[in-house]
Order: sequence, then C-alpha cells, then structure tokens
Amino acid sequence: MLRIEMHNSVNDLIIRLEGRFTGDGADQVRTLVMRRHADLRLVVDLTEVTFIDAVGEEVLAFLKRFGAEFVADTAYTLDFCERLRLPLARKRVSKT
Repeated sequence: MLRIEMHNSVNDLIIRLEGRFTGDGADQVRTLVMRRHADLRLVVDLTEVTFIDAVGEEVLAFLKRFGAEFVADTAYTLDFCERLRLPLARKRVSKT
C-alpha cells in the first residue's frame, strides 16, 4: 500500500511517499507530477518508503528527468538515490 501526500508552498511542490512504491501507485505519482505547475520546484520525500519495485524505479527515473530532487534518510532509500543517480534536495523540507 502506498500513501501519497502533496504539499504546495510558494516555490515548491512536495510529494511525501509512505509504504510500497510499486505498480499502480507509482504510475499514479507519475500522473500527478505531469499535471503540476512547471514553475514549482519538485521535491519527492522517500524517507518512509519501504519497498520499490521495477515500476517504482522507472517512475523515480522519470521524476529525475522532470527535475525532481529527493529526500532520503534511510539506508534503503539512500541506496536507491545513489544507484539511480537521483539528486538529493539542496535543503531539507519541513515535515508539516
């Protein structure tokens, strides 16, 4: 199961993911990002992600091409960011 939270601020769209980033859930995130306002900085928080399948990996690579930056605090998510060469967020986003 995947939980998706989206928060808008003046300059950022923050997407927090929690749970398993797989299949239809990952595709849903791709669709949501394609509908966003292009001027906003896209930040994807992977801190609470517990599993990523092949579809999830594909979507993360897609988000990278869309200019996303990633927050990863666990060994699992940091490994994915390193392996897929996903850029880490320049500054920490607040958890509201």
